[in-house]
Amino acid sequence: MADFDYQVIIDSLPFLWRGMQLSLLLTALALCIGFAWGTVLAIMRVWGPAPIRWFSAVYVNVFRSIPLILVIFWFYFLVPLVTGESVGQFQSALIAFALFEAAYYAEIMRAGFNSVSREQYYAGQAIGLTYRQNMQYIILPQAFRNMIPVLVTQAIILFQDTSLVYVVALRDFMTSASVVASREGRLVEMYTFAALVYFVICFSGSMFVKRLQKKTVS
Repeated sequence: MADFDYQVIIDSLPFLWRGMQLSLLLTALALCIGFAWGTVLAIMRVWGPAPIRWFSAVYVNVFRSIPLILVIFWFYFLVPLVTGESVGQFQSALIAFALFEAAYYAEIMRAGFNSVSREQYYAGQAIGLTYRQNMQYIILPQAFRNMIPVLVTQAIILFQDTSLVYVVALRDFMTSASVVASREGRLVEMYTFAALVYFVICFSGSMFVKRLQKKTVS
């Protein structure tokens, strides 16, 4: 550790921060889109007619059965071959992440919906609420409260998975650290710093999840 060069880390902080901005932006957008599409899929699978339930189940099982890196490859390399137009690095990564994460969010929310007893729904009907009002005021608030800790955990996993965008030559935080490590010949310093940053962010997220779980139980 005597020759551990802290200065190379300090000098590369602006470059690494640009990579971190891309990681955070991709995580936030994929989280929002994946969560919205996952909610639709979960509602379709729980309360939809048979063909809709079948479609939702097939979608979820397909995306949960293939590696995320393959989905990224598919959108980046194969879609342009089919459509004749390039999707773009960031756009293809975002679409792949959003569609992939939607499958996981759909299963999380399906479990959350099923955690609300049928009696709650029947009670809403008994006081004259429409289907939309029943979902908006009774079912969804209780279901989301039950599933928040798992949703946050999935967001942490999504943030870690953004390091896979190196396959489409996007410079996220991890890729930026690798670039500096190779360019400066300081592998130990850069990979140690990258691991420390991921640990701080993900461990803080895990502690936040534990606090949420305690509040949910209490």
